Amino acid sequence: MGHGDQFSARRLVVWVCTAQVLVQIGAFFWPALLPQLSATWKLSNSEAGWITAAFYGAYILGVPILVTLTDRIDPKIIYLTGVGLTVIGHGLFGLAVDGFWSAVLARALAGIGWAGTYMTGLKLLADRVDARLMSRATAGHAASIGISGALSFACADFIAGLAGWRAPFYVAAVSAAIAWLIIYASVPWSARAAPSAREGAKERAKEGTKGGALFDFRPVLRNRSAMAYAIVYCIHTLEMSALRGWGVAYLVFVASASGASAHLLSPSATLTVLGLTGTLTSLIGNEAAIWFGRRRLIFGALTASALCAALLGLAGPSSYLIAAVLLLVYGPTVWLDSSSLTAGTAGTADPARRGATLAVHSMLGYIGGFVGPLAVGWILDVGGGMSATTWAAAFGLIAALSLVALAVLQFMQPRGLAGDRV
Repeated sequence: MGHGDQFSARRLVVWVCTAQVLVQIGAFFWPALLPQLSATWKLSNSEAGWITAAFYGAYILGVPILVTLTDRIDPKIIYLTGVGLTVIGHGLFGLAVDGFWSAVLARALAGIGWAGTYMTGLKLLADRVDARLMSRATAGHAASIGISGALSFACADFIAGLAGWRAPFYVAAVSAAIAWLIIYASVPWSARAAPSAREGAKERAKEGTKGGALFDFRPVLRNRSAMAYAIVYCIHTLEMSALRGWGVAYLVFVASASGASAHLLSPSATLTVLGLTGTLTSLIGNEAAIWFGRRRLIFGALTASALCAALLGLAGPSSYLIAAVLLLVYGPTVWLDSSSLTAGTAGTADPARRGATLAVHSMLGYIGGFVGPLAVGWILDVGGGMSATTWAAAFGLIAALSLVALAVLQFMQPRGLAGDRV
């Protein structure tokens, strides 16, 4: 690759990462505005949890179809389709949502849109840049998504304060539309054509002789090491989505219950800082795993997560300052092992089954993301609403699940990667 080609590839990475920021910026507008809209629409906590979970549930259904299609269809087409659905989902939320069912529909559309842009964005880059640049491109891609997801909370709070709760969703729709234009103009169309039916049959036959049908996941499930990382990742994502989905509502409750009035960090600002620091720790977590040992780092992160969750449930409701500080410690702790778990799954997968293994890993993760917000909402409702007791029960469940993840790690003993310290 010549100097001009390298410059062009770097510019492509910048454009794709910029587009991901613009697409993702509205992802957490709903959790940021959850306390206000729950009161306006008289939602139960379970209903609020369903609206949050709809995004993850739609992703679970959409990602195996949309990402798999990129093997036969130019990823740019899938990406633009996903961004288009994101525009419709956010626009619909601003224009027409007035309660539970319409909110579920709008969030589901946004979730399908995310399924068509998240991994597809990486595929866009993987098809067009060399392996040496791809490593940095992947890190930049992850950072752009993490940063925009964190800023999502502060942006929603700021825009809603200026122009009402519908305005943030209009802005999110316009932002995603700009991302659509960026990708359309900056990413070249793929020159490869879809294989003919005969060529496709030959490729499928070849795949069958190499190790089974393309969608036969049984060899993946038998890979004890990769599945250990994937199962722990499921619990990790459950914890992360519960925290992001209910963090603002939790701090609003603590502020009201403790009589707090004004603070340097509002609930939305706290979640923004949490997301930014979490993104940073996610980026450095895999390097830390190499230096300290992968299992050792994951074990420490899970232990600290369980402790933070327990403290948030027991001590957090007594003081807004304590709750905010604990959240700001808890967030980076949760994010710390994120990249380590994904790298563990990829690194211990059968190379011939790495794609299928990562598909299982991603599906398990987003199943956790779907269940987390629902579980918290259900616990709050079963206990009679938000109170110190019900929040203690919700965070107690999360702490218990972190201990379950520890037990899985200890029992299944996943392998480390080449270069990891034992």
